[in-house]
Amino acid sequence: MEWRTAIAKHHVSDSTPASKTVLKERRADARVLPWLFSLLIVVCALCLPVTALAADDPQIQGTAALLVEPETGTVLYEKNADEQRYPASMTKIMTALVVLENAQLTDQVTMTDADFAGLPVDSSMAGFEPGETLTVEELLYGLLLPSGNEASYALARYVGGGSVDTFVQMMNDKAAELGCDHTHFVNPCGLHDPNHYTTARDLYRIMSAAMENETFAKIVATPVYSMPATNLQQAREIKNSNELLDKESSAYLASANGIKSGNTYEAGRCLAASAATDNMKLYSVVMGCADVPYGETPPSMTESKRLLEWGFANYANTTVVEEGEEVKVQLVTDSADNQTLSIVANNSLVDPLPSDINTDDIVATYDLPDEYVAPIEQGTYLGTVTYTYNDEVLGEVDLVAGNDVEISPIALVRNTLHGVLSNRNLMIGVAGGVVALVVLVVSLSVWRHIRRRNAGSHSATSSKKGTKSGSGGSHMRS
Repeated sequence: MEWRTAIAKHHVSDSTPASKTVLKERRADARVLPWLFSLLIVVCALCLPVTALAADDPQIQGTAALLVEPETGTVLYEKNADEQRYPASMTKIMTALVVLENAQLTDQVTMTDADFAGLPVDSSMAGFEPGETLTVEELLYGLLLPSGNEASYALARYVGGGSVDTFVQMMNDKAAELGCDHTHFVNPCGLHDPNHYTTARDLYRIMSAAMENETFAKIVATPVYSMPATNLQQAREIKNSNELLDKESSAYLASANGIKSGNTYEAGRCLAASAATDNMKLYSVVMGCADVPYGETPPSMTESKRLLEWGFANYANTTVVEEGEEVKVQLVTDSADNQTLSIVANNSLVDPLPSDINTDDIVATYDLPDEYVAPIEQGTYLGTVTYTYNDEVLGEVDLVAGNDVEISPIALVRNTLHGVLSNRNLMIGVAGGVVALVVLVVSLSVWRHIRRRNAGSHSATSSKKGTKSGSGGSHMRS
C-alpha cells in the first residue's frame, strides 16, 4: 500500500504538466509491478533444484529418521540419518542381540542388588526383584517389552561373566562387526551418557541383524507377554511399550511387527519399528521427537506410523526381471538350421519402486558379446544386464543361454579341418608319418625289386648248369 499512498500525495501537491507525466508513468509502473512480481515468483519456482521436497514427502518431525526396505537395503526416506544421536532404550536391541548369541534361553539367572544399583527411580523397569530367579528368555521379555533396565544389567552381568564392562565391550565389538562406525555404547540399557551414541543408519544395521534372529523377532512382536510365576512373584502380564502393536492406541498399525522404543530427556522420544505387508517389509527409525505428558501417545509412535504408512502407500516391491525370463534373442553363427539363442536372466531382481511407476522408464544396459558362435550349451554364462531407474542403479543380473544351439555339419567339418591344420605339433607328426610311410613304401619296393632280380639270376644259372650236365651223359653212352 505504501507505493499507492506516495502516488496520491504527489498528485495532490503538484498539478503541473510535468508532474502529470510523472504521475502517468508511475501509474503505469503501478500496473506493471504486480505482473513483474508474479512473473518473478514463477521463474524462481521453476529454478528450484530438483532435490526440493516432493509434495508427498512425509516431513517427519523428529530430529533424525530413516525408512528402509531391508530385503534390498533401499532407502526410501532419510533425515539426518548419519548424525550422532542418543539412542536411549533402543540400546537394548543390541543388548538382546549379544545375549542371544552368547547364552541359552533356558539358562537361569538370579537378580542381585547390583542389578538395581544406580538406576534412577523413574527409569523404566520390568518389575523384577532382587533374589528373583528367571530364565534368560523371561529376562529378554522383561528387557524388550516394558524396557526393564534391571533386566539389562542382570543379562549383562550373566553373559559378561560377572562384569558389565566386559558385556558392554561385547556390544561395541558387535557394532563394529556390523559396520556401525558412528556408534559407541557405555551401558547395556541406554541411560544417558555423552559417550553413548549412535545414528539412525547404524540403528538400522543393528535392528536388521537382530530381526534375523527368530527369537528376537518373536519377542518384539508380542503385544502382551504372560510372565510365568517365579520363586518370588505370581504369574503376571507385561505389556510392550511399542504402541504400534497396541490395538487401543491411536498409533496402532495392523502391519507392525516390532521392535523397540526409547526415551530420555536428552534423546527425546524414539522408536525403531518394523512392519510388513504381503508385498513388502519396511524398517523405520525415528529419533528425537518431542516429549508428551504421561498417558499421551508419544509423537515417536505416531510419526513412525505415518512414515511406515507413507512407505507402503508410495512404494511397492516390483519385479524388474524374473529368473529364467527371456531378455534377448540373438542370431548364432554356424548354427544348425539357423537356430537362435534365447538369452535369459540367471536370477530374479525385485526392487521397491514408486507405486505408479511406468516400467518403460526402467533402462536395461547389456554387457554381452558382439557375436555368438555355435555350439552353445544351455546355461552357459554370457554376460550381464544392469537395470537403472531415474539414473539410480537397481541391480545387475547375470545372463545365461536359455537353450542349446547345435553347430551345422558343414561348420563342424570346417572347424575340424581347421583345427587339424592349425595344430603345429599334429602337423609335424602327420608330416613325419607321411615321410616314414614313403620311406617304407620305397624301401619295400626296392627290396622287392632286388629280390626279383636275385631270383631271376639264380634261375638262369640253374638252367646253364642243367644243359652242361645233359651233354656229358650222351657222350658217355656212345
